[in-house]
Amino acid sequence: MTDQQEVSSESTIDSATLGGGCFWCLEGVYQDFVGVESILPGYAGGHEENPSYEAVCTGTTGHAEVVQLRFRPDEVSYETLLRVFFTIHDPTTPDRQGADVGTQYRSIIFTHSREQDEVARRIMAEVSESGIWDAPLVTQLESLDRFWEAEPYHHRYFEKNPGQGYCQMVVAPKVAKARKSFAHLLRGGKP
Repeated sequence: MTDQQEVSSESTIDSATLGGGCFWCLEGVYQDFVGVESILPGYAGGHEENPSYEAVCTGTTGHAEVVQLRFRPDEVSYETLLRVFFTIHDPTTPDRQGADVGTQYRSIIFTHSREQDEVARRIMAEVSESGIWDAPLVTQLESLDRFWEAEPYHHRYFEKNPGQGYCQMVVAPKVAKARKSFAHLLRGGKP
């Protein structure tokens, strides 16, 4: 095999950065998706350098809780990841997801390229026109400036803490709903 063949046979990796409430929920939903190579919980969109979870929770840093997905677009498209995103959180409530209230829980897509911005705008228009939500979308769309990785104890939080109260009451139902609705996207194809 030549070097050229090796390069062309490798799958490219892309990134998506999404905020839709608590990052534990988003991470839990996407963790078993085909094509998703890794997920990092973190913070983006604010003004504070290297923020802590405690600081972000005050709502004064400007950061949103986000996940950064590294995915293989030949296995799962950016469009598909966004369509899932718009079903696993309420994109019509400003600065709120259920009992979680504050700017850190806002619905937001941080794009990594002009192409992602164009795709996100198209998917947002598609979702708005579909009527699946009774109110207008409030999802913000911004170019990613800087991503700050969350503290290690947040990584794979739902997987490591299934008995924790918030995980049982909030994360588990979202994960179960997504696994049922998007079983075809799961590794192994079953919820």
